[in-house]
Amino acid sequence: MGKVRAARDTPAGRRRVRAAQYLRMSTEYQTYSIENQRDAIRDYAEIMGYDIVATYEDAGRSGLNLEGRPGLQQLLADVESGSADFDTVVVYDVSRWGRFQNIDESAAYEYRCQMAGVRIEFCAEQFANDGSIGSDVLKAIKRSMAAEHSRMLSQKVFIGQARLIRMGFRQGGKAGFGLRRLLVDQNGRPKGILSSYQYKNLQTDRIVLVHGPPDEVATVRWIFNHFVKTRKSQLEIARTLNRRGVLTDLGRPWTRESVHSLLTNENYIGNSVWNRGSTRLKSHRFHNPPEQWLRVENVLEPIVNRKLFRRAQTLLKIIHGHMSDQEMLDALKALLARRGALSTFIIDDAPDCPPAQRYAWRFGTLVKAYELIGYEAPKNCRYIHVNRRLDTVKLQVIQDFLAAVEKRGALAAHEAETGLLRINEEISVAIAIGRCRVSHFGYPRWLSKADRQPLPDIFVLIRMNPGDLTIRDYLIAPAREIAGKRDLHANNGARLDAYVFPTLMPLVALAERAAIESAT
Repeated sequence: MGKVRAARDTPAGRRRVRAAQYLRMSTEYQTYSIENQRDAIRDYAEIMGYDIVATYEDAGRSGLNLEGRPGLQQLLADVESGSADFDTVVVYDVSRWGRFQNIDESAAYEYRCQMAGVRIEFCAEQFANDGSIGSDVLKAIKRSMAAEHSRMLSQKVFIGQARLIRMGFRQGGKAGFGLRRLLVDQNGRPKGILSSYQYKNLQTDRIVLVHGPPDEVATVRWIFNHFVKTRKSQLEIARTLNRRGVLTDLGRPWTRESVHSLLTNENYIGNSVWNRGSTRLKSHRFHNPPEQWLRVENVLEPIVNRKLFRRAQTLLKIIHGHMSDQEMLDALKALLARRGALSTFIIDDAPDCPPAQRYAWRFGTLVKAYELIGYEAPKNCRYIHVNRRLDTVKLQVIQDFLAAVEKRGALAAHEAETGLLRINEEISVAIAIGRCRVSHFGYPRWLSKADRQPLPDIFVLIRMNPGDLTIRDYLIAPAREIAGKRDLHANNGARLDAYVFPTLMPLVALAERAAIESAT
């Protein structure tokens, strides 16, 4: 049965309904701005006699799926946990609830609210969401229209990106080792080199690739020459670079796969190759066949000559291109027989076995390849897909934090080498994500992960809800306060629980600068 709450009586005796509002805007038209939605819902609430007592907001969020929408996730969590103190959720229209490509997904989230006794109303639609046949038909049509709008928009964006690629401009992605992203204005005049996590902020600006520092350019040429002329293997090249202390463009040690990625990158002969893979409409990334790739030649000055590059591709085909699925599995099985166990490190360290990443590409995941040869993966391998999803959640939290700090007029940077955030070049912050582990008695706990050395100034732990799909809260504490505490529970005592917050806003406020004349 749905829950029943007492409505508040007005002096005139009219009963008022407690309601929440859900607001969402991606990067669309001003019609769908958060302010316009809020105004429309306020007017609707006054007419209907509703008190808006809670707000759930997803600003700058895509409506294609539930992931990355903390506002809607929190709404569902509050409603289903019974902590929601309202009977109705007012949304601007069906598309603001979501442009889910499967319209049944949109209906499922609405159904979950209804089963908990909370109605969904759309204030800008020309039908009452009352469960009648007419409203259900119109709602289904609106859901289909919202999904189709996203598909059409995706196609338009794809065409626009392809046009810019043909003009020689860069569309997303890392520049690569030995290359840099140069920002140019609408007339092609250089405006400066972009560092990691820097992006253009004017719609008319464009990005082109240029050569990076001379030492990186020389290293690229050294890799091609030693692979082709001295026939050094990719693993030997990676080990040599690591002994010299050379890091990749991501600030990491070299692996056989990172050397392979460099050797196959056509940017080094001046070409731009785009659409190798697709992630349209928030789907999982998949590789496109070569005939769908968009290749534009001579978009930048080559670092290596084409003849040397072609010889490298020929050697790579001889080494890897001829291996069938069964041959790859046989090589993996032989390696297991020799070593007695398998891991990413063991596979990448074996010259006669393809890299672990290639097994993941060929069979979907490395764990799937293990299963095909009858090897039971270690426990930590079974959580690879969970860890990848949590890495995405953590990255989104960091990006949102950087944007919020910048909006406040402060400075924050994410150091790829250390993983730390630097606030105003004064405060160091480490952010970790904690999977929720439930004990035999049903109590949640989290591994603190606060034992890194040297200690940062502030440690942030993103604590997930059971199931690791949504964020529960944030522990924001001085690193010395939590150092040495391995396990965290729902209740850790007043001293530590005082550092638990529902958002990262306390950390954002810490970054905000105050004018000298306004300081007291």
